Amino acid sequence: PTCRVPVIFDPETARSIVGHVFDAVRGDAIYRTASFLTGKLNQKIASGRVTSRDDGLRPGGFGSRPFDDEGIPGSVTPVIEKGVLSNYLLNCYAARKLNLRTTGNASRGVSGPPGVGPKNLYMVPGTHSAEEIRRSVQSGFYVTDLIGFGVNIVTGDYSRGAAGMWIENGELTYPVEEVTIAGSLPEMLSHIEMVGSDLEFRNAVAAPTLLISGLTVAGT
Repeated sequence: PTCRVPVIFDPETARSIVGHVFDAVRGDAIYRTASFLTGKLNQKIASGRVTSRDDGLRPGGFGSRPFDDEGIPGSVTPVIEKGVLSNYLLNCYAARKLNLRTTGNASRGVSGPPGVGPKNLYMVPGTHSAEEIRRSVQSGFYVTDLIGFGVNIVTGDYSRGAAGMWIENGELTYPVEEVTIAGSLPEMLSHIEMVGSDLEFRNAVAAPTLLISGLTVAGT
């Protein structure tokens, strides 16, 4: 049945949330006012448990490089510090439009001017194991797969198909599929209750297990 319950995102699906944060903090979205984080610099936009960085100097990182595609030296950019939005991610053009300094996030394709891309963007891991997070949930949804593209970066509205396992008394009990998770990105970021310790870099964007205290799961 449709219900509002705690939702756990495993590292692979949690990575998509960090990806949505990138879409919302990239400079071209900000100067076009096409992001729900426009005008939110230095304001609290997430739970105090959330810290996120973009690290272009990480040894062996998928997005590591000595300089970006405009020749700006690599650096580490704090994006969210204990829930506060610290920086937008910018190339030189976006920085000039916003009267800010570039963060060295220029990313160039095979043609055309450089856009804005992540270096190694990740959410800093917490102290909780994935098992500890799961056992803290009496009844909820453990998400292992997300389907569709129902995310509006302008408004922050979030609605995606999902599959995973149902949790009862801290245990995975039975598989769930063909449901929809609905909410909003501001709400989701603000209601992150636990951050896992299981961060692994398998991409230029990464996250550990996340527990969000309450989202609507639309069943049948």
